[in-house]
Amino acid sequence: MKRFFLICASFLFLLFTPLFSAEAPVRILFLGDSLTAGLGVEPQEAYPSVIQDMLKEKKITHITLTNGSISGSTSAGAVSRLKWFLRAKPDILVLALGANDGLRGLSIEEMAKNLDNTIALAKENHIRVILAGMEIPPNYGPEYTKAFREVFRSLARKHDLAFIPFLLKDVAGNPSLNQADGIHPNAEGHRIIAAHVLPFILEKP
Repeated sequence: MKRFFLICASFLFLLFTPLFSAEAPVRILFLGDSLTAGLGVEPQEAYPSVIQDMLKEKKITHITLTNGSISGSTSAGAVSRLKWFLRAKPDILVLALGANDGLRGLSIEEMAKNLDNTIALAKENHIRVILAGMEIPPNYGPEYTKAFREVFRSLARKHDLAFIPFLLKDVAGNPSLNQADGIHPNAEGHRIIAAHVLPFILEKP
């Protein structure tokens, strides 16, 4: 009889273990510029940190975020920066670069090539990419602004990526959600960005 109960107990353990087993760790890397680094706000107020807090509130503890963003950076340094972070073995890359390329009027073709090479490197290392699109002010001219916007859409189609059409959706151009420079989000703006980006992180590939 004792042997029977031990067999039953073992069977039940095997049956229900998957229900209680912890999910595999997921490491997410953010590569961006000052918008993602959180220029002008406290580090814990930048939207990647806010997302981490949101995950904790949802009792999601297997996802960890690393903010590898640097203020002032352009797409030119994206590949080298990703190579450096490969040692941490990220599972997901949130690629949020290009804003400074646009604001400085840099070559659209070079930006496209830089981002394309970064995405290719990520995919070679089995890293899922979430691409964040950007917009630039209309004073750069309709031809440049349209070509700039299309770079992100084209890359998302080419590589079949999860795509955030505009990182600053509902934040850009709103004085109450930005700092005095009118470019960088304030703490409340970062919270809105975090809420916008979170579903893309939780989305199953």
